[in-house]
Amino acid sequence: MTNKWWCLAIACLATLLLSLDLTVLHLALPRLTADLGASSTQLLWIGDVYGFALAGLLVTMGNLGDRIGRKRLLLIGAAAFGTASALTAYAPTPELLIAARVLLGVAGATIMPSTLSIVRNVFTEPGERTAAVGIWSGMSAAGFAVGPVVGGLLLDHFWWGSVFLINVPIMLLVLVGGVIVLPESSNPDAGRLDLPSAALSMAGVIAVVWAIKEAAHEGLGHANVLVAGAGGVALLGLFAWRQTRLPEPLIDVRLFARRAFTASIVTNLLAIFAMSAMLLMFAWYLQLVLGWTPLQAGLAQLPGGLSGAVGGVLAAGLIRRIGRGGVVALGLAMNAGAFLYYSTLDLELTYMALLPAMVIGGVGIGFAFTVNNDNVLATAPKERAGAAAAVSETAFELGAALGIAILGTVLTSTYRSHLELPAGVAGEAARESIAGAVHAAAALPAEQAGALMRAAREAFLAGLHVTALVTSVLLAAVAVLALVGLRGVPKEIPEDAPAAHA
Repeated sequence: MTNKWWCLAIACLATLLLSLDLTVLHLALPRLTADLGASSTQLLWIGDVYGFALAGLLVTMGNLGDRIGRKRLLLIGAAAFGTASALTAYAPTPELLIAARVLLGVAGATIMPSTLSIVRNVFTEPGERTAAVGIWSGMSAAGFAVGPVVGGLLLDHFWWGSVFLINVPIMLLVLVGGVIVLPESSNPDAGRLDLPSAALSMAGVIAVVWAIKEAAHEGLGHANVLVAGAGGVALLGLFAWRQTRLPEPLIDVRLFARRAFTASIVTNLLAIFAMSAMLLMFAWYLQLVLGWTPLQAGLAQLPGGLSGAVGGVLAAGLIRRIGRGGVVALGLAMNAGAFLYYSTLDLELTYMALLPAMVIGGVGIGFAFTVNNDNVLATAPKERAGAAAAVSETAFELGAALGIAILGTVLTSTYRSHLELPAGVAGEAARESIAGAVHAAAALPAEQAGALMRAAREAFLAGLHVTALVTSVLLAAVAVLALVGLRGVPKEIPEDAPAAHA
């Protein structure tokens, strides 16, 4: 196919938009908090609900693409995402913003598995496929890097909603380019979409995620947590059982007999769980602790994301030297070291001392996610590419949502426990978050405002240290898991590799 690299470009552009959308949100949170008066709980929901909706629907949408055509689903999703972005930009209250983020999640769920399954069906030669997945992963990492810069430029001149409007022209490019160059592909033997399975997967995922989110706030013994958690696990168990009874299941459970598939899914989930808090952590640290502008904060994070793109491109060549398990483990270990360094950050920062850790961590992200994504696609049949990509993306989004919820709660809880309010300062808003402290300080006399902000910055720094240290330990453990789980997986996985080897 002579235009397959153009197909990759369209898939990468759509992926770039989705990762950009996540990062600009984190950068906009401080301004959004002040303008809409969002509480810390609402802020977590604004960040999390997009991932919850996405994770709950990915399996269904991936299968839908296999049935109605991946190109068709991608174009429908692009149009819906652009529309939902405009609604998000003009949301007047936290509640309506949360609702608009749900719509974005639904639209995003149609795009993510479509892009990866299109890559899988266009690139059939193993070496080219790995390289294409590396470029695709690199563009996703580049979106995380460019997002803060674009967001910073917009926030320096416009209101917070402008960071969502940037999605509209990009989605127009995806629509026009997709119509012109993308081939249509689908599973010609797919049966009807099993609606009970779709409902079970969505309800089970959302219930489990909600339970874990509430456990981070209320504790494991809270009645709501126990009921929702048990119900979600039961629904997912019923979903898995139903898949073994269907001639055309949403998820072919036999894929999990392939060690490369299962180890890659689990590793991706745990790794993104650990690293998702980094974006939120740095957005607050650079702006509210160091006092940098949104643009400065975005530019500061640019090398890390661009390094991720470099790592994605280099991963294919490195597989031939140290194997798939070695590349993933190396990438995660590099990130563990970077987060260990982040646990030493102070109230003052020498940027050139931070830069090497960001670059090392970024390259490591590119290594790990490129190889894991290629493992998942290579071990699934082409006709089920959408379903396989959906499983991978579900793990990714689920891990991201859980990371923001749980590690974000660790950060907030440590902040609150370390915050010592100055005498005579009423601190309900300040205790909510460091952004709340900034808002409270604006209404105080200069001396009290200065004392409050010093206390808030020190408390936030304590939370950052704990969160970074926990993340470092988790990443190191996942690196070992990847090394063991991917041991013996071939450096080049052929088409329809047998389960014993893949």
